[in-house]
Amino acid sequence: MPRGEKSKYTDKQQRKAKHIEEGYKERGVSGEQAERRAWATVNRQDGGGKEPGGSGRDK
Repeated sequence: MPRGEKSKYTDKQQRKAKHIEEGYKERGVSGEQAERRAWATVNRQDGGGKEPGGSGRDK
């Protein structure tokens, strides 16, 4: 899986990241930076992707 691949995130995590990203954009953060911050927030809150075959944790 290449870096930046978001397929291992649940639909809920993806919706959450999109919502957070929109909030950052409303505050004047550039699009790329807003996306990075949004995914960092999702990872911090949820601990990363939850779909099978993800980060390799607990192996």
